[in-house]
Amino acid sequence: MTLFSAPADAWSHRTRIVLAEKNIDIEVVSVAPGSLPEDLLDLNPYHSLPTLVDRDLVLYDSRVIIEYLDERFPHPPLMPADPVTRAQFRLALYRIERDWYSLLDRVGREEDRRQLPKLRKILLDTIVQGAELFQLKPFFLSDEFSLVDATLAPVLWRLPYYQIELPPKAQPIVKYQSRIFARPAFARALSDAERAMHR
Repeated sequence: MTLFSAPADAWSHRTRIVLAEKNIDIEVVSVAPGSLPEDLLDLNPYHSLPTLVDRDLVLYDSRVIIEYLDERFPHPPLMPADPVTRAQFRLALYRIERDWYSLLDRVGREEDRRQLPKLRKILLDTIVQGAELFQLKPFFLSDEFSLVDATLAPVLWRLPYYQIELPPKAQPIVKYQSRIFARPAFARALSDAERAMHR
């Protein structure tokens, strides 16, 4: 198995977190944006990252990849067995991708510095509005680490890098991220570029 991964991309980061949580032995090929290797260009029609190659199977959507990894390597499970709870977690993944990841991507790509404060505030407000949910359980709406946590963590890790500071009313999120960032698997999943975000 090989994972083509961008060193500073949140989508690739969550995939690496899942790999680390499951202790999967895999070759991770770090790919700088704009310099995709020829074999990746041939394998993935969208030329996107992350891309997972498992023998003859090529997957190139981050959500598809992490769900595949969870099913292919079932221990520890990162999604609930109950169909109703699993559907609720999938909906949470959809909302985080649509609301948090899309805004994070916009903040990272925005070239007009006058627009950045507005985008940062929208992202911060979007994150903080759900602060109370982070104090209900040790992990996000769960007693166990899940794909939802693996998806939340890359965004929270990048907040200082993008000069976004959580306010006092977001203490449940601050405590939550401290628990997540302290996990050995989280540390193993970090690229050098991501470690540099917190120096």
